Amino acid sequence: MKKRVTGIGGLFFKTTNPNESKDWYKKHLGLDTDDWGCTFWWKDKNGNKCSTQWSPFSKETDYFEPSKKEFMFNYRVENLVELLETLKEEGVTIVGEMQEYDYGKFGWILDNDGNKIELWEPIDSVFQ
Repeated sequence: MKKRVTGIGGLFFKTTNPNESKDWYKKHLGLDTDDWGCTFWWKDKNGNKCSTQWSPFSKETDYFEPSKKEFMFNYRVENLVELLETLKEEGVTIVGEMQEYDYGKFGWILDNDGNKIELWEPIDSVFQ
């Protein structure tokens, strides 16, 4: 079987005030926050620069829908197109259409509890 998830791409959660949350985490935990949250940089086993994103979202966001949870995980994957096809064949619910940006491809699925999961095939070289 081909590798599916290669790491955690992001941790996203709802909060009543994203800016206050970013400030709190910066002050008390030392996160280097910006408009989007905080990006953690690391290297994979081949020495390639990679990232994991931490982001607070407004309580009113609909980005996590159809999930009703206050959080969403983003997983780094290889070959998103093929993975989405395989997951669909396995009966996994695909949410929306895959989107492509200069920093990677994104797709969304629901897990067995109805939690929305974001799948990201990153183009890490954009961040080098």
